Order: sequence, then structure tokens, then C-alpha cells
Amino acid sequence: MAQVPATPKARRWLRLVEARAFGPERLLAQEDLQQSERAALKLRLARADAPSRDAERVFFLIPLVSRAHVGDWDAVTARLTRTLASFQAQSDPRWEAVICCQDAPPLPDDSRIRHLPFEDAEPGNDKWRKLDALARALAEDAGPAAYAMSFDADDLLHPSAVGWMLRGQGPGWLVETGYVRDVAARRIALARPPSLVAPRQRAFWKLCGSCAALPHDPNLPESAAFLGAMWQHEHRMFPYLAALAGAPLQPLPEPAVLYELNHGENFGARRGRVSFKTRFVERFEIEDRATLGSVARHFAEI
Repeated sequence: MAQVPATPKARRWLRLVEARAFGPERLLAQEDLQQSERAALKLRLARADAPSRDAERVFFLIPLVSRAHVGDWDAVTARLTRTLASFQAQSDPRWEAVICCQDAPPLPDDSRIRHLPFEDAEPGNDKWRKLDALARALAEDAGPAAYAMSFDADDLLHPSAVGWMLRGQGPGWLVETGYVRDVAARRIALARPPSLVAPRQRAFWKLCGSCAALPHDPNLPESAAFLGAMWQHEHRMFPYLAALAGAPLQPLPEPAVLYELNHGENFGARRGRVSFKTRFVERFEIEDRATLGSVARHFAEI
């Protein structure tokens, strides 16, 4: 299973306009919809007939690379441990994490964290198949409504992020501002939406996959089906698909995630796709000591 290509931007805009103007039924009649778009529209219809429920927890779904595909398994699991520690440091404890991998990594003794075995032996990059497996596992959960967020095994979460989401009860959350750390160069940059004074900036969600928490209602089978289809795309499709599903994402209030690159086992590095991010960090490196101190307090000391 390979990553599903993105819908062209012009077509995305048109489909959002059609969904708002004519409703999802008319759009569903089109034969050229992607599976994710069809799933989004079906969820939009299902939500229209279902009572709204507040989210009571946040799910983090982590596809972890197998031991066979990395050069240093201990380094991979050490970074996963730091990611999980950033969850455990949350001011609001209402979260759960599921890690999908062929090999059970060492996990902290915490009932909120579990391993989902993965036994698909199909060759090639299996990240997208693991995300599909995580969505299917989510569909089997019969608990209260939640936010569901796919999360990379080497990113770090701000300690207030779960609280922000559950107190805010938005239709879904997007990390527009966040930090990018070049581990090898020891540089940190702030990613944020471009502006007149910084037209070459980039919103965090365009750089990192740990960027979107969407509402999930276990009472609606269409909910997990949509998430599974959405996670087959690159993260730049997430805001569009969420809006198509009738849940446009709202920005989290502060830099909520720290993305680390050039640490030796990045997924992007294995595909040769981090060089422009390295240049981004060089261009927007943070030099202000107060800001660097804030990053250290919230992320680096985990």
C-alpha cells in the first residue's frame, strides 16, 4: 500500500464549494472522487443526523518503523520513549496512545499506552498500512467521543495540548505554529503561517504529519472509516478533508508540537525529503534566548 496522491488544489476548492452549496449527496454522485473524499462526505451526512457529543479524551495513533528497516533500533525506541514521555507530561491526563509495529517496543508501565501488533508481511514502506490498521483498531473502540491524532514516533507534544483540545471542544484542531529542530545542526526554528513580513514562512502542518486532531465518535462507523482513508494521504490533505467532512479545523493556541529532523532515523530522510526542511530551519532559526528557554521548558527537557 503506497501513499495516496493528493487531490489537485483547484479541485479541492471546487468540491468544498459544491458541498456547501448543494450538499454532500450531489457530490457523492460523482464517479471521480477519491476514497477519502467519499468517506468524508459520508461522515458529513452521518453527523447531520446524529447528536453532537463532546470529546472526552485524545487518541494518539503511532505507526512505528520495524526493527528490520532501521540501522539503530535502540535509537528509534529511545525517541519513541521521549514522545510517550511528552504524552505522560500532559497537564490533562485524558489521553491514550496506540503504537503499531511488528516489534513490540519497550513501553512505560502506563495503562494508557499499548502496542498494536502488525503482521502484514507485504514488502515496501508499511507506514500507510499501519495507519490503516490503527484506524481499524479505533473502529473497534466503543468508548466515549474523542479526538484522534496520527502522531510520528519522534515528535514531541506541548504539555498543555490535550487540555487545550478538551477544554476548547472545537470541530477539530490544527497545529499551525510549531517548532522544527535540526538535531544534527543544533538549530530550532518556529514554523507558522506566512505573512507580509515573513512571506517564505510555512505553517507547521505543511512540514510535519503530527499536526491534526480530528473528532471521532465511536457511535458512527463512518468516523473511523474516514480517518483511515484520510491517513492514507500526506498531511497537507488533512485540513481539506476535515472541511469536506463538515469539521473545519481550528488552530491550536500556541506552538503545540516539536518536530525533530536529521537525527539519523527520520522517515523523511529514508525517502530523501528533509533537505528543504533543513534549509527552512537555517532561514528561520530562533536566536532569542527567552524563546529558546520556553522551548527547553516545554520540550527539550522531556
